[in-house]
Amino acid sequence: MSSPSPTATPPSRLALYLQLIRWDRPAGWLLLLWPTLSALWIAADGFPGWHLLAVFTLGTVLMRSAGCCVNDVADRDFDRHVKRTAQRPVTTGAVSVKEALGLGAALALLSFGLVLTTNPPTIVLSFAALAVAIAYPFAKRVLAMPQAVLGVAFSFGIPMAFAAALGGTEWNLRSVPLSAWALLVANLFWVLAYDTEYAMVDRDDDLQIGVRSSAVALGRFDVAGIMAFYALHLGLWTWLSLRLGLGRWFLLGVAVAAAQAAWHFVLIRGREREPCFRAFRANHWLGFALFAGTVLDLALRH
Repeated sequence: MSSPSPTATPPSRLALYLQLIRWDRPAGWLLLLWPTLSALWIAADGFPGWHLLAVFTLGTVLMRSAGCCVNDVADRDFDRHVKRTAQRPVTTGAVSVKEALGLGAALALLSFGLVLTTNPPTIVLSFAALAVAIAYPFAKRVLAMPQAVLGVAFSFGIPMAFAAALGGTEWNLRSVPLSAWALLVANLFWVLAYDTEYAMVDRDDDLQIGVRSSAVALGRFDVAGIMAFYALHLGLWTWLSLRLGLGRWFLLGVAVAAAQAAWHFVLIRGREREPCFRAFRANHWLGFALFAGTVLDLALRH
């Protein structure tokens, strides 16, 4: 007589919370981190100091984690119909809506505590950043390309980095230079590129349940659109960075980033789920290439 199979032990609350904030997928917060740190180095004209480095690194991780909590609550009724997201803790009911929102609020408050150690302009901008981050999960209900809202949310660390590094004591329209906002726009095109790759993974499911995305909006021009977004991002970011004083060593980083963008074309041109997801997950290396070029250029110049 065979013995009954042992019952699987349910995951702990900590394990569920770590799953909720995508702790096992650091690519998400790295996509926010590299352009923010690039902006921080440019604004500080070199190493910004350990304090600001810690604030923006930890703040990025905390706010991305908080955003995951809000996103999963907003999308819980959609996620159960999408193969990739059907087992998320809020969708399955393993974590309640109240728990997820409580965790998200706690993480956002921790991040705000870090911002309070900077200066008034950065603190003011943090409220705008929070508002955009909360708005994104709901944008896909009304906008054909909600990735544009995500692009603003994922790029808001750039003007905040400039505000913190420049050290203003009062908020006014000149607290953040126009070049910082221009870098935000340039970075937005990168977000459109990689999140359209991400959306291509779920396009069949999104069409079935009526969720809007840039992959759905672009249709058969999705691959061409993504490559155009990469070109706009790299072109604008390079032009702005050169105007802000970077030079040939930075251009080495641009060349590496451009090579990666070309590799992404090879991955996504067949529009298959796995290669598109692979392209999305590898995008943080493109951002790292630009950051490394920035750090190297400023270090050698000084």
